[in-house]
Amino acid sequence: MNNFQESLFEALEQLWHHKLRTFLTLLGMIFGVGAVIAMISVGEGAEKEALQLIDSMGVRNLIVQEKKVENERLKEVRKHSIGLSLDDVKASLETLPFVTNHASEKEVEVHTLFSRHANGENKVLGVTSSFFELSRLQLFAGRWFTANDQLTYSQVAVLAQGAANELFPKGNAIGQTIKINHLWVEIIGVLKDKHLTKDSFEGVSLGGEASHIYLPLQTTLKRFQFKALSSEIDRFKLELDKGVPPQVAAVALSHLLERRHGAEEDFEITVPAALLKQHKETQRIFNIIMSCVAGISLLVGGIGIMNIMLATVLERTKEIGLLRAIGATQSDIKNQFIIESFTISALGGLLGIVLGFILATVISTFAGWPVGWSFSAVLISVGFCALIGLVFGLYPAIKASKLDPIVALQRD
Repeated sequence: MNNFQESLFEALEQLWHHKLRTFLTLLGMIFGVGAVIAMISVGEGAEKEALQLIDSMGVRNLIVQEKKVENERLKEVRKHSIGLSLDDVKASLETLPFVTNHASEKEVEVHTLFSRHANGENKVLGVTSSFFELSRLQLFAGRWFTANDQLTYSQVAVLAQGAANELFPKGNAIGQTIKINHLWVEIIGVLKDKHLTKDSFEGVSLGGEASHIYLPLQTTLKRFQFKALSSEIDRFKLELDKGVPPQVAAVALSHLLERRHGAEEDFEITVPAALLKQHKETQRIFNIIMSCVAGISLLVGGIGIMNIMLATVLERTKEIGLLRAIGATQSDIKNQFIIESFTISALGGLLGIVLGFILATVISTFAGWPVGWSFSAVLISVGFCALIGLVFGLYPAIKASKLDPIVALQRD
């Protein structure tokens, strides 16, 4: 242990005497480690975000939504299909035995929205009572819609946390009223904020955003007017039995809806489980590419270490001869140079950690990408950096240890 400490202090002293050369050698390791940490941190953040977004859609759900069609084409489509409807949902439940739950929604075209405290520009959706369960939404205060609210066309609303804060800045939204177009509705519930970073994922609206207002679907269809050619509902979700592969269920559902819609392609089916699989594959490819780039940077840094260590051996030839003459063994010389190369890589690794966190923070700030800090990323990058230092420092160390003491002492 004492020999190791002495060798370490001597290595640090040698590096300090050649500060510029040492710094230039460190750069390859610093940028390599920094790139690995930044890459893995951004990848971890993206994966966590994707999992959160897909969870809000429900991995066991199928999502059917109306496909946007131009007005002229829509007139032709309506000759064969009335668009998505509650009858489509009913037919799905009666025909497909693997469907365990369902939820429908319809967006209201908002012209006026305000409370007695503030104006709002929030999206208003009419939804069935099961919508909140299938969208993984939780209640913060108040209550959900009931079946009676739907049957009696109750003028009630559940607000997302952002909408509640906007329309009632002083708090306590429960029991108060807001006006949506011509209709006054009472606030009966406020949702917990899910802190979703996006309103959609792979083009699919998530339905649980922080600023939405939710009304009973039957109230929405009864109390508000919609465009003449619009479908009865905009979207519906079907929850599947755990034993059924979502991709297989999606094929069966597609065949059913195609028959009901006269073969018109006025709807599209989204499979969250397939989106998750696709995202993981994309993330895996991204990680492989970035790891290769970072690995190349570390290898270049390792070549720099070998180069500087070979130069050091050449400069210190007489010193090596003197050490051998006074009793140092080949093992002592080899260990000294290995410790020196390891010290360079370790310093590069530590500085690379700092650079990695800085890079990840800059990416998060300016690109808006999420970052997930990973202790494993630090261990992997620094460990690989140290391994590079040992491997590329081994040859110069062996070369130094095999110098003939007499020849080394005579070297100019």
